Amino acid sequence: MNLCFLLLLGAVPPPVDFDTDVLPVLTKAGCNAGACHGAAAGRGGFKLSLFGGDPAADQRAIARELEGRRVNLAHPERSLLLLKPTWQLDHEGGERFTADGSEAAVLLQWIRVGARRTGDKHLIRLEVTPAQTAFDRLPANYGLSALAQFSDGTQRDVSHQATYTPADPAATEVDPRGGVKVQRPGRHSIVVRFLTETIAVQVTAAYPQPSLAADKLPRNNWIDDEINATLTALRLPLSPQADEAALLRRVTLDLSGRLPPPERILAYLADRRSPQEKFAAEVERLLASPEFTEQWTYKLAEWLRIQPGPNDREGTEAYYAWVRKQVEGRRPLNELVAELITADGDSHLLGPPNFHRSAGDARGEAEHVAETLLAVRLRCANCHNHPLDRWTQDDYHGLAAIFARLDRGREVKLKSSGEVAHPATGDAAIPRIPGAAILDPQADGRPRLAAWLTSTDNPYFARAWVNRLWDSLLGRGLVHPVDDLRDTNPASHPALLERLTQDFVAASFDLRHTLRQIALSAAYQRSAATQAGNLHDDRFYSHALPRQLSQEVLLRAVCTATGVAEHALPLSFAPPTGMVSDRPRQLPFDPLAVAVCAGQPGQARDALAQPPNDLAAQLHWLNGPVVNAKLNDRASALAELSKSNAPAQQLIETYYLRTLSRLPTASEQQFWQRELAGGDWAQKCQDFAWSLLSCREFVTNH
Repeated sequence: MNLCFLLLLGAVPPPVDFDTDVLPVLTKAGCNAGACHGAAAGRGGFKLSLFGGDPAADQRAIARELEGRRVNLAHPERSLLLLKPTWQLDHEGGERFTADGSEAAVLLQWIRVGARRTGDKHLIRLEVTPAQTAFDRLPANYGLSALAQFSDGTQRDVSHQATYTPADPAATEVDPRGGVKVQRPGRHSIVVRFLTETIAVQVTAAYPQPSLAADKLPRNNWIDDEINATLTALRLPLSPQADEAALLRRVTLDLSGRLPPPERILAYLADRRSPQEKFAAEVERLLASPEFTEQWTYKLAEWLRIQPGPNDREGTEAYYAWVRKQVEGRRPLNELVAELITADGDSHLLGPPNFHRSAGDARGEAEHVAETLLAVRLRCANCHNHPLDRWTQDDYHGLAAIFARLDRGREVKLKSSGEVAHPATGDAAIPRIPGAAILDPQADGRPRLAAWLTSTDNPYFARAWVNRLWDSLLGRGLVHPVDDLRDTNPASHPALLERLTQDFVAASFDLRHTLRQIALSAAYQRSAATQAGNLHDDRFYSHALPRQLSQEVLLRAVCTATGVAEHALPLSFAPPTGMVSDRPRQLPFDPLAVAVCAGQPGQARDALAQPPNDLAAQLHWLNGPVVNAKLNDRASALAELSKSNAPAQQLIETYYLRTLSRLPTASEQQFWQRELAGGDWAQKCQDFAWSLLSCREFVTNH
């Protein structure tokens, strides 16, 4: 019953609590959103905490600032808090709710009883049902219900007070009361917020095609169980397994960062063992190879953001060499990271202390730790509690306080003093492990942080790393983007991510173990060729996702295919820059340490400095000197082939093996024999090789 109607009847209305009754009204109306009064500087001289994250500050701003002008205790119905959002007075935000609605009634009653805040009651749990639902036909409609449980033991239905945000508004529409209309097939998420709690619920809508039988789908190991269950629920048809040559090229590039040599391809194709048996043996060979060490040293360096600092090549080299030693020695990832967190000493002689020099100050290191080791975007909590995650300002500045006493000079050491000011209080932040324990300000908190971070119970660490490994081999993380782990960014296959995490922990955080499991799955081994029913699938692994070769791998592939400038590769030192997905990929080579491409390092770096889908970079790649200089080199493999008396058929087969890692089809062989016939033989050979090096099949791992 409307509260205004109760007042007219003379009934005693229920008490109104600021934290649990008033703030939900303001949040639902958008008053404390980032685009309104929840912005860092507020709006129109009125600032609220983002989504009600600081109730005490909000009550002060509403009831006490401007000598209490925003609430009128003598005449509550004349309060600006009521008149502006109901648009009875001019309001830049327009009408947020009606003057005779339940929202206005709650605010009116709160002002009537004194506009106070007790702080005695808070939300302890939010339940949203159904957490998951599925439909066979579209469009489909259903409703979400939200139940809030409070610290005083009460609970209430808050479905009409919660906010609903679909991840893809074109796929799902949600009305203000939680009514959902599903319009597009796939698996979609909706973020439900009430006060401090945010929950992501999922809805699955099948594609309009024949049903699949999960027990009929290819299965190599337990990874395929969850993949197949999802494909069955969505009715997404599978592409067949990739052919042997494509699969050998894919796994060799993924695990070693190199193209398979022609002789290896021919030997593999001639191997009479079963496809799975010989593929498993190839995976083992690659995991044990020195090339694996080089490639995955580079990958870890990328994820740890190893990069040369100003005038500090020595430190970067020491850091990179140390990581390489850990990969070569198969050191468990949790031990590697624990040593980084607790490291001290001369950064030019020891690798691990350089981890603390990757950021310029304590706050930068807090963000660095969260993003590189946990795949958590903590930086939002610098200025306010994170709007989409559990992290608070106390978590952010408490983590920064752990690193406040570090001296980040060449000699990394703990100083006798150092602090980080908490912006909300102005006082020194108390060191704390995010979401967990408060630490002794006088003690070095890094050992306890390292123990928590690498614990088998940590909900982020192992999950972050297996998600990166999955992304490296499958082309898309189970959580996407890979550096944004949070409850409101759910995994495409939650059960699989959890199983992979548990398996990684059980295997003592062994990178090779998890990479092996993924590579041996049927999901990894599928063809990139799509079918009519799975053409648009980019996240459920019904077919392989073609992946652009990274710059360093592509350059190495060109050097290998042409046989030129191998002197600079494999890369023993190639520190990359940032990993965060919303930053452009930067140049991966250190110009002081790597001379690439036959004495033309600047040209190679220019060609590869831009993202691979950048048009200017593609044109530079196709027409620039990086490829052409190698093709013109008199010592190149192509030059040797073209000068020999080998027939055109042999030249074509050899260069297909060197570039695309397969033999040409009959039609391709016929086409190129016609193209090479007559005219300038050397020039035509170069044109032929250029075509292969520039085609999509070469520059992607498919």
